[in-house]
Amino acid sequence: MVHPNPGSTHRRIPWPPWPVARTFLQMTMVILWLLPSCLSLPPTQDQTKIPLDTVRLWADTFGRDLYSTVTKYSGSLLLQKKYEDVESSLKIEEVDGLALVKQFSEDMESMLRSKVEAVQRLVEAAEEADLNHEFNESLVFDYYNSVLINERDEHGRYVELGAELLLEANAHFSNLRVNTSLSSVQLPTNVYNKDPHILNGVYMSEALNPVFVENFQRDPTLTWQYFGSSTGFFRIYPGFKWTPDENGVIAFDCRNRGWYIQAATSPKDVVILIDVSGSMKGLRLAIAKHTASTILDTLGENDFVNVIAYSDYVHYIEPCFKGILAQADQDNREHFKQLVQELMVKGVGIVNQALREAFRILQQFQEARQGSLCNQAIMLITDGAVEDYEPVFEKFNWPDRKVRVFTYLIGKEVSFADRMKWIACNNKGYYTQISTLADAQENVMEYLHVLSRPMVINHDHDIIWTEAYLNSKLFTSQAQSFTLLTTVAMPVFSKKNGTRSHGILLGVVGSDVALQELMKLAPQHKLGVHGYAFLNTNNGYILSHPDLRPLYSEGKKLKPKPNYNSVDLSEVEWEGQAQRLRTAMINGETGSLSMDVKVPLDKGRRVLFLTHDYFFTHIGDTPFSLGVVLSQGHGEHILLGNTSVEEGLHDLLHPDLTLASGWIYCITDIDPDHRKLSQLEAMVQFLTGEDPDLECDEELVRQVLFDAVVTAPMEAYWTGLALNSSEEPQDVADMAFLGTRAGLLRSGLFVGSEKVADKKFLTPEDEDSAFTRGHFPLWYRQAAEQPAGSFVYNLRSPEAPESPGEPVVVTASTAVTVTVDRKTAIAAAVGIQVKLAFLQGKFWAATQQCSGVDEPCPGSCQDSDLDCFVVDNNGFILISERAQETGRFLGEVDGAFMTQLLSMGVFSQVTMYDYQAMCKLPGHHQSSAQPLTSPISAFLTATRLLLNELLLFLVEWSAWGSWLGDSGAAAKGVLHHAHKLKKLDLLQPCDTEYPVFVHQTAVRETNGFIECGTCQKMFMMQRIPKSNLLLLVTDSTCDCSIFPPVLQEATEVKYNASVQCDRMRSQKLRQRPDSCHAFHPEENAQDCGGTSHIAASPRLLLLPLCACVLPAQLRP
Repeated sequence: MVHPNPGSTHRRIPWPPWPVARTFLQMTMVILWLLPSCLSLPPTQDQTKIPLDTVRLWADTFGRDLYSTVTKYSGSLLLQKKYEDVESSLKIEEVDGLALVKQFSEDMESMLRSKVEAVQRLVEAAEEADLNHEFNESLVFDYYNSVLINERDEHGRYVELGAELLLEANAHFSNLRVNTSLSSVQLPTNVYNKDPHILNGVYMSEALNPVFVENFQRDPTLTWQYFGSSTGFFRIYPGFKWTPDENGVIAFDCRNRGWYIQAATSPKDVVILIDVSGSMKGLRLAIAKHTASTILDTLGENDFVNVIAYSDYVHYIEPCFKGILAQADQDNREHFKQLVQELMVKGVGIVNQALREAFRILQQFQEARQGSLCNQAIMLITDGAVEDYEPVFEKFNWPDRKVRVFTYLIGKEVSFADRMKWIACNNKGYYTQISTLADAQENVMEYLHVLSRPMVINHDHDIIWTEAYLNSKLFTSQAQSFTLLTTVAMPVFSKKNGTRSHGILLGVVGSDVALQELMKLAPQHKLGVHGYAFLNTNNGYILSHPDLRPLYSEGKKLKPKPNYNSVDLSEVEWEGQAQRLRTAMINGETGSLSMDVKVPLDKGRRVLFLTHDYFFTHIGDTPFSLGVVLSQGHGEHILLGNTSVEEGLHDLLHPDLTLASGWIYCITDIDPDHRKLSQLEAMVQFLTGEDPDLECDEELVRQVLFDAVVTAPMEAYWTGLALNSSEEPQDVADMAFLGTRAGLLRSGLFVGSEKVADKKFLTPEDEDSAFTRGHFPLWYRQAAEQPAGSFVYNLRSPEAPESPGEPVVVTASTAVTVTVDRKTAIAAAVGIQVKLAFLQGKFWAATQQCSGVDEPCPGSCQDSDLDCFVVDNNGFILISERAQETGRFLGEVDGAFMTQLLSMGVFSQVTMYDYQAMCKLPGHHQSSAQPLTSPISAFLTATRLLLNELLLFLVEWSAWGSWLGDSGAAAKGVLHHAHKLKKLDLLQPCDTEYPVFVHQTAVRETNGFIECGTCQKMFMMQRIPKSNLLLLVTDSTCDCSIFPPVLQEATEVKYNASVQCDRMRSQKLRQRPDSCHAFHPEENAQDCGGTSHIAASPRLLLLPLCACVLPAQLRP
């Protein structure tokens, strides 16, 4: 839900946004200028070219004809009567929202508990297998390598580690080809698949195969199960073939994933210190930047971080975070990573003052009970330390050593190795030397193992649940839709004798839960027309919400937004400054509250004003809270009817009947024999007893049967119209349709299916017009808020029409209500798709009417000196004399007219805010020709391209014949991607505001004049009865172009530096995880690191070095 500006305490609050103020001042000046002309020129019949009675007659005539047509072809009156006929057998129940949210929560808790139990069985099996396994340095063992399986060499023989594995498409696993009897093993490109530690780990973890299978048999709703090893391999069930990306790279490393890091460590406060003194120039700085970015990638939303660069002075790379720690959510991590890449070297490195500043921040946050209140660490990235730093540790960290210090020595020079190791070993940290870019990943991971030691020594198997994330990283090369997931994970420890003090982490096991599967337990039919359910995390971020938009379009591709999983609850559910809902849900409370809300519809072009009741509770043994929203009034009433199975089955099998896509009437996705059944087929088998194993929602099935019986006569009615109508139905409408609260949908065609103008209508492809898992159709939701007996009209244009003459249709719909014991519920909505040409014909005919019987008509809308429009209640034009204006906003076509209607209160402007928008980067130009406007720019561009080609050549040369070749392909892919980005508009997350215009229903008619300088523009407005339409008549001879157009477009909200800093520094309420493992007395603090022996190709490492030393103008 997108909401208006909620006030200055909001994390995304624009106050005072300059665009709003400027627009308001301009509009005020225009209105003040208009008012005298309106007051000094009171309209009289002598002054108007068309009598008011005539315009009123036109509106009434058109409204009467329109109502007659749409009621006839939709059959709305017949459907209303059919429900009234059975009214005596109906009852209307009030929905108990609090009981509903508690029931949903219990069902979700039970589902999630079964996933936890599956993971626990995997942990036990893995630890037992490790206990019984003895390390064998010379072990030879073949396993199913996910990349190599089913691969053959040039002689037709299976390649090593690529034995045959039978794979079959499985709908339960996104139709991927899998083997549900075995798991397979994936390794990132930079991990050698025959390393002895890898082979021993893979061999040991073979013991998980029977547990994977048993778990899936016990709980067929389980999806992916896996074990991520601390050595880098990833065992996943079911087994499947993993295809490298377009550059031949397997970039996925399980140890980088949020579920692995969160399960391996407790929450932490981290200060990263980066040496930017003169000695760090060139490749050293490139490695330091990469190391810092890699550390940032290991943090999550339960962690806090800051990054300080130091030389002869201390420099916070983000001044807004000076003296504090920032939550390490995705927004802040990416922001820090961008700033790290901009660091430059200068001066002499003095580490003492940087260490003092880091200890000071950590101490202040600990004393103020802020941050993670768990682990604290300093990450020192430098090429050496020369001054006397021991007094700093004596003052701030000894003897308790509550802050761990991890040291990363950059470069091949070893003269400072002893000092750097001394710092780490005397502060319960870990020392590594990183001499190449390839070293960074493995060496950074060591700190996670150190932080995991207290938990491992205690054998505390904490259960963690991740924030929402998209599955795109796991299956980068698979053609499948994005799915939002959460993962349950637990650490796996070594229980061998002699390893206790070392606290050896073997890895992490996990299992995915698709959030859409979890939300099936809050079915839409129980929530009503405007109702919905949502989930949020302990940090206040959205886990699942119908208004969460995690993707954006880049060219023809859909991509995840950078901040898609750190969208705060207050950014989709605005509640003012108090934020009672957010506070209560983060605190895990159970309760309810009510709020007036503005609900955007139709991609933000329209808005509904509703009062919502919110019900919320905590989901046990998880960091999640559940919210349920019911709309006051009919939204909290449910209509219940009954009928016999025999009668219902007869009417259920009509060919015009379908069921809501995505709704669960019967469970068909668990038993393989049921997956081939549609929901309707499954329901029939359930009702006839043909398949006693089917599980169905009996209450929902009962309602579908009742609706099928009541609505069955509509099929014969529509068919009779198509065959026997006095006028040609195909000239009037394409189709009639209806939908019920139970998700039953009927439709009848008046034309051949090939002649339907809007073929996507009512199909899952057009989510706005169909029942989905998260909402009712747009035509149903709008009809529900129209007065009884009134129709709502929407112009629908096919997307990307093949030709300008592509036909358009108008959807007209109305609600069918039932009242029992003074309670009213919406039983259904019914409507038709009217041909626009028919609508226009009716309108032009109506405007030929005259109010005087014996007098000649003073004129009509077809006169050249008049402009006539039919617009809807949001100002969009349905009918105009000029075809090109159809579908456009009135203010865009006639700014003077819209400005006048706004000033008189006929329309009101509602400012809405979107906190999930994407905006173009400032100063970015899509045109590749722009840099060539000067000879110097042309020279720099050409030089950059030549250098890119040279670097690519070095990459390919270095990669040839080496197992590191995939790294070369990765680097080549980076440059290729950068080149492609130049052709697209670069987008970044932003906040936008946009206006929505709404007719004030109390104003049924008005008229007046607009002062346009040299002339006066006459206008009249008349509401068209029983519709959401308005008739507008205006003088076309007066040029009012001095008025600017009134546009309905979004503009980015710009924040000044002070407001931006305040927003970034704000510490919103959050709930910390329950467990913390910071230290253990048996921990072996002397296991504190050594020198890395991994080496990478020197030629390959030239790539980042060259990229760093290029001038800014030459960088891609």
